[in-house]
Amino acid sequence: MQHQFASDNYAGAHPAVLQAIAEANNGHAASYGDDEWTARAVARFREQLGNVEVSFVFNGTGANVVALAQMLRPHEAVICPESAHINVDEGGAPERFLGSKLIDVPTADGKLTREAVEARLTGLGDEHRVQPRVVSVSQTSELGTVYSLDDVSDLADFCHGHGLLLHVDGARIGNAAAALGVSLREATGDLGVDVLSFGGTKNGLLGAEAVVFFDRACGHGHRYTRKRSMQLGSKMRFLAVQLEALLTDELWLRNAAQANAMATRLAAAVDGLPGLTIEYPVQANAVFARLHRAAAQRVLERHRFYYWDERRGVVRWMCSWDTTAADVDEFAAAVREATIEVAREAAPR
Repeated sequence: MQHQFASDNYAGAHPAVLQAIAEANNGHAASYGDDEWTARAVARFREQLGNVEVSFVFNGTGANVVALAQMLRPHEAVICPESAHINVDEGGAPERFLGSKLIDVPTADGKLTREAVEARLTGLGDEHRVQPRVVSVSQTSELGTVYSLDDVSDLADFCHGHGLLLHVDGARIGNAAAALGVSLREATGDLGVDVLSFGGTKNGLLGAEAVVFFDRACGHGHRYTRKRSMQLGSKMRFLAVQLEALLTDELWLRNAAQANAMATRLAAAVDGLPGLTIEYPVQANAVFARLHRAAAQRVLERHRFYYWDERRGVVRWMCSWDTTAADVDEFAAAVREATIEVAREAAPR
């Protein structure tokens, strides 16, 4: 099957993950997490991230709902970028299931700053207004940009100085840590992150995510919240063993680094083509490009991808753990051919 650049969710599961699942599929095991695979996976998270509480869940939306449910009361609100996944791509699930308001903030590059958060800290103590309690950021951002270590640390310091908690939607936290050249803990808990939605599905898993509580007070009772949020897996070993495999022998890092490197290669291959502009810095595994609609349509006849902003002609190209140099070169050649053809047709005769 032809490689696609629409989403890192399109990629299959890494062979090591499938092998781990097959090995776990041997006889009977206790359900709901009372098994050896879950115990080993929890231990692996603690080796990598410190003395944390952790819940394994099915998907990213579930991870975010469980995380935020543990951090909020219904009258409290979440400050997030306007482009945040919880705001745009989760079908209203956080607001529906939490009963809490999202306060979305426009950003130029998908990243929140302390100044942007501070501007939303209004009506404090006013019973007529929701009370900000959580700041939620995506790392990497939904625009493919990466918060620096100082960015995250600065946000955490600001949050904690104003009685707020910091949540990181880490659907692509592996890509961010790989881009920054640091460990998962150095990219999160060491910087003051309170709760992390740890992504695995976009980084080579069949389907498993985790909620990591660095602030153990936030994690109190998280198992009940997971059950009420319909995220408790009865055959937990098959979720746990995937996450254990990802955190073994730095598989998470190898997968993420490959995806990032291929996005860099793709951006370099198409940069400078007629009528094509790279919209945001390529810092992880995403390339956002603006190009003529006719050129985009010609590429879409051969390769699948998504429009990010149809009005402006911005598309998103995602690389994944299994993207190869040959895949990138084939796709870039198609983009090059289409853009040059359209430019030639539009030229004065």
